[in-house]
Amino acid sequence: MRILVVEDEKTLREAVTDVLSEENYLVDGVGTGDEGLYLAEQGIHDLLILDIMLPELNGLEIVKRLRNKGDSTPILLLTAKDSLEDKVTGLNSGADDYLVKPFAVPELLARVKALLRRRGNVGQEGEIAYHDIVINSKLKQASVGEQPLDLTLKEFELLEFFVLNSEQILTREQIFDRIWGFESETTGGIVDLYVHYLRKKLAPYGKDTLINTVRGAGFMLKEK
Repeated sequence: MRILVVEDEKTLREAVTDVLSEENYLVDGVGTGDEGLYLAEQGIHDLLILDIMLPELNGLEIVKRLRNKGDSTPILLLTAKDSLEDKVTGLNSGADDYLVKPFAVPELLARVKALLRRRGNVGQEGEIAYHDIVINSKLKQASVGEQPLDLTLKEFELLEFFVLNSEQILTREQIFDRIWGFESETTGGIVDLYVHYLRKKLAPYGKDTLINTVRGAGFMLKEK
């Protein structure tokens, strides 16, 4: 799972990024509101962690713009403010949860896990599923029924992204940015190649047909 951290205080941003990375999340961290909004709009993250007080564009404005576009990605707001009014304003803007700085690492991780479970079919043990395809994000393992799938890391991340967004179209650009990252020197054609690899891994179980090519748009995990 991929998390975006938007925090202008570099030391805190790096600390949060390190903590989440140690929990096997993929993490992108930026320090300005404009950068945060741009990355959030790409639709490749499973959770957004936003500081309220940001240069260029504050966290509340980011939340409002995303929600106005119909983006339902879970959002956790970070702020040094602790008044009831500030909390209400943050939640009314469309955020899902609110964490006051300074905070303890266990509390941060508990909030993150709770929000990711709300994202859809994420179990207590970090498992997500679509029909009988089961993904364990924490252990980086996947299976069909009781049969384990022998996947490379990129194949696993691709299948995880499909399952998290099942029955939704994912563009090639979204997939590329999610799996290989914005700064990757790999060409976009790698997406089709890895979709091919993943279908081959699913074929023995009759699940390759779940990955549908949507002409002119991208791919979708959906039972026909």
